[in-house]
Amino acid sequence: MNETNATTELFGETIYQYTRAQALEDGVLIDVTKMATEAGFRWPVAITHAAWKDCVEWSDDDSRRQTHQDESGRLWDVLWMAFVAIRSANGGTEINFQLYRVPKGGRRTKARLTTLKLVSGPGDVGEPVITIMLPQED
Repeated sequence: MNETNATTELFGETIYQYTRAQALEDGVLIDVTKMATEAGFRWPVAITHAAWKDCVEWSDDDSRRQTHQDESGRLWDVLWMAFVAIRSANGGTEINFQLYRVPKGGRRTKARLTTLKLVSGPGDVGEPVITIMLPQED
């Protein structure tokens, strides 16, 4: 008996499946593989919309109101710290890592420490992929 049949026999038919490709298409995940490759990643990388809004998103208005930054620099910081966390981890599929970022949407100009979670696992067809998210996200 193959694994698919055993799973179906145990749990029944799949009622609904939301794929990574659908999440990328819907904007729930944002593909950051191009810059991630520059940072040293070998697998496709996506970041959740919530993590993007918290740690990457930055507008010209934010720069005028708070301090000058840009999204590509903020994304680089997230990816670099994730890459460093992977290199110093002792294995596992989930790694929490920290970085400093200026919180968006206020008047703060000083960076604050925040925690993100990196999860590695299979993509839609079993290929290795990485997702960066807020710690409370699945």
